[in-house]
Amino acid sequence: MAAVTSNTGALRLSASTGFRPFNLARFATITHPQSVSTYGQGKPIALSGWFRQQRNGRTLKGSRGPDTWDDDDRSSCPRLLQRFWEKGPPPPIESGLPVFRKCEIAVPMHLKPRQAWLESLRSYTDDKLGIVDLHPDVFAVPPRIDILHEVAIWQKNFKRISYAKVKSRAEVRGGGRKPWQQKGSGRARHGSIRSPIWRGGGVAHGPRGPTSYYYMLPMKVRVMGLKVALTVKFAQDYLHIVDSLEMPNPDPQFLLDLARYRHWGNSVLIVDVNEDMPENILAATKHSKTMTVMPVIGLNVHSMLKYDTLVLTLDAVNFLEKKLLWHNTRFSPLYPFKLPYKDFP
Repeated sequence: MAAVTSNTGALRLSASTGFRPFNLARFATITHPQSVSTYGQGKPIALSGWFRQQRNGRTLKGSRGPDTWDDDDRSSCPRLLQRFWEKGPPPPIESGLPVFRKCEIAVPMHLKPRQAWLESLRSYTDDKLGIVDLHPDVFAVPPRIDILHEVAIWQKNFKRISYAKVKSRAEVRGGGRKPWQQKGSGRARHGSIRSPIWRGGGVAHGPRGPTSYYYMLPMKVRVMGLKVALTVKFAQDYLHIVDSLEMPNPDPQFLLDLARYRHWGNSVLIVDVNEDMPENILAATKHSKTMTVMPVIGLNVHSMLKYDTLVLTLDAVNFLEKKLLWHNTRFSPLYPFKLPYKDFP
């Protein structure tokens, strides 16, 4: 069982030291060791009060580690630490496990690659095959929630066309003659019974569809939105890397049980670089309402926010890093006036 030690004011994971609950009372939050954001649901979790309460109530005696806690201790523990017992912590930065993938694009000297477990869909227990390095400029950018919201709203509206349309006074049937003479009747003067102030008349300043709500965000903003969405998924432990989409059988229940066993949440988005995916994964997700497969070329912010868990293959990770990091170094316009395009990767 991995332990929790102090490092820069937060709880860090370590595989070499013991777990001492009574020493954790001075800490206020627990954070993900591999991310810039907090672990779990993306919010700091106060643990000092819980540990102090358990120690004063003599639930945690002495320096007992979590491997010696009974069922009562674990049931009273916060949900975040229960997740450590069920799934195990993310891999440490320096470990002896094999690294199945290194970052193909150079990582800046002031940054370190983020690491995640490499999993497989072939068996329930194939969830820690090795370690995968992730580029920090894609999976560990500053969490700009404002850009995430801006891209999500743009993606919702830029294809919207409103067909709402009402008739003006010129389009309503009738009303061609003056209802009464201008003077002498004692009534208010009117020129048509289809005026907007008449019942059954036309509508003033109503919608005159079809109306397009199209607008385009700068490419840099859209790219940043994808990076922020990937960072948030990784920071909240909702991003999983698999070696391939090969499954032992096309049974949908196998995939549902696998997601439940690995705590993938209520909905899963599976992304691969190829549009021709294995037949088993296509058959298993064909009629599923909670699991969807998608080629990486169609990955977008709305889909990542819609599903709880994002599952990427190794090829999809390579594709995303190559395409998204290319925008950091390009100097020519994305759509030059001359063909053919020369600056694409």
